[in-house]
Amino acid sequence: MINLLPPQKKAELRKEENLKVVLILGFFFLISLVCFALILFSIKIFISGEVEAQKILYNQEEKEFEGSNLQTFQENINQSNEKIVQLESFYKGRFRFLDTFEIISRDLPLGIFLTSLSIFPQSKAGEGVAYNLQGFSPNRDILLQFKANLEQEERFYEINFPPSSWIEPDNINFSASFKTR
Repeated sequence: MINLLPPQKKAELRKEENLKVVLILGFFFLISLVCFALILFSIKIFISGEVEAQKILYNQEEKEFEGSNLQTFQENINQSNEKIVQLESFYKGRFRFLDTFEIISRDLPLGIFLTSLSIFPQSKAGEGVAYNLQGFSPNRDILLQFKANLEQEERFYEINFPPSSWIEPDNINFSASFKTR
């Protein structure tokens, strides 16, 4: 092939060819840019749809939780509170026999023997418990010491030894009554 074109014409053809190449590359770049924008837009739409779906699921789960679990949990708490109140009233109403018996045993002087101990819960709440004691004391002095020991205890009140307990000076069969708080 013989190229007989003048150099000016050759330069014009080269410019046109370069322009066509630039236009083609620009067109491909523009198409790539539009495709990339469309991909990003579709990703944005997909993600926003997923977010909305998750919000709806979250709201439904929250309503179910508030509806069933929270009410069940609240009922369990109320039942437990009622049981605790019942237990508390039960323990407040009972008397402590062992504590009282321990105090009596500690205050009992040597030589005195108890033959019987009777317990009478009081009918009114807060009145405590009434006790009747019967026993044997070798002499009046030891019995007086036992009475003094009982009177020193703060929990005991209305301590009563009948006069028949004080008649004999030795070998005394006594009885006593008192109440606890």
